Amino acid sequence: MSTTPSQRLSLRQRLSAFRPNPSVLLFIATIIAVFIANSQWNARYLDFLHYPVQVIIGGIELFRHMGHTMTISQIVNDALMAIFFFVVGLEIKQELLVGELASPKKALLPVIAALGGMLFPVLFFLLVTPNHPESIGAAIPMATDIAFALAVLSALGARVPKSLYIFLATLAVADDIGGIIVIALFYSKGVAVLPLVIGLILVGFVLLLGRLRVHTLEPYIIAGIAVWALFLQSGIHPTIAGVLVALCIPAGTKVHIRELSRKLLEQTSGLSTETREAPGALVLSHEQMEHIEEIKHTAGSAISPVQTLEHALKPLVDYFILPLFAFVNAGVSFGNISTDMLLGLPLAIFMGLFLGKTVGISLFTYLAVRTKLCDWPEGMNLPRLISLSVLGGIGFTVSLFIANLAYDAPEMAQLLNEAKLGIFAGTIISGVVGYALLHRFLPTSEHK
Repeated sequence: MSTTPSQRLSLRQRLSAFRPNPSVLLFIATIIAVFIANSQWNARYLDFLHYPVQVIIGGIELFRHMGHTMTISQIVNDALMAIFFFVVGLEIKQELLVGELASPKKALLPVIAALGGMLFPVLFFLLVTPNHPESIGAAIPMATDIAFALAVLSALGARVPKSLYIFLATLAVADDIGGIIVIALFYSKGVAVLPLVIGLILVGFVLLLGRLRVHTLEPYIIAGIAVWALFLQSGIHPTIAGVLVALCIPAGTKVHIRELSRKLLEQTSGLSTETREAPGALVLSHEQMEHIEEIKHTAGSAISPVQTLEHALKPLVDYFILPLFAFVNAGVSFGNISTDMLLGLPLAIFMGLFLGKTVGISLFTYLAVRTKLCDWPEGMNLPRLISLSVLGGIGFTVSLFIANLAYDAPEMAQLLNEAKLGIFAGTIISGVVGYALLHRFLPTSEHK
């Protein structure tokens, strides 16, 4: 039985519905890591994380840092996560140019909210654990995981006003910018000047390419890899290289979308339809192939390099890099955790995420509105603001990343394990409580 084109499209749409949600994959990878870390396979899991990966190209070892071959864990955190932050940088650039951060008036309230959501978690953390070395991780509860937070919000369906999505997403983007600055300032090691200077010169070269409207992707990719390698050797965390290069990628197009239809019509009108064909086979002439390549080039010129790269890399980040990151970093072990330990670092991070985020975001937003500095977003009120602020305590991905930077020394392995426990507790409780509060304070679907 044959199907019509519309029926075939419907089948493809149905199949696409089975594509797993990235947040679900992240959650599954986390559960697997926790299970293995608390099983008889824990030793093999640790051996896997510390397994050295030697890749030599042209006599140069690609993954080598501080005179040592990088391990799987280091490659994930220092190389693959640079791609994650590169995509974050691409998203931030779009928001700064044409999104909610493009207008100072629109951006002001979520930026103020993000500032409160970064300051108060640190204060709550330091109230519980003010002493070194635990205090090194004070920035851990600053982060909001935008993917998880929006996933929880979307679970409430059409009841959520669009303005609440925009507020939370913009707040999380501003939060990402703050997190990137904190990583650059406080979690980079002793700086080697020469590699850093060469890396910054290359960043300037990438910026120049963008100003010259070079839309070929290869120069940006090659320069990006070089900047990453130089930052790795400089002591500045290499994920910062991903963000800097992303911000330099051009966001303009060579062909405006309003001109695209006319240009394609002109090109397709001259395309010959004469072919050599047989059942199941069709051979085009070289002229036809060149003509089609020109059409493809014209169509591609209507998409900016920023969006082309984001579109290409987003699935890699969502379906491979972040789940792998979770599997590598989320393996918290409960075997050596005592009650006294729970009242230290885990409690500090939990307090920072659950209470610090809630108080900071709510208080700064409310004060900005009460002082007439900003207006309430449409559909927002104080109960809904507090509910959204609780969701800001979902700090999984970047919180884990900062924890690994803060407690990366072998003698701090126990602190890192405690930090992971605090992150899990803060994230889970924030997600559950935030969802319950929004469920209570949002209108029903019939009375939205």
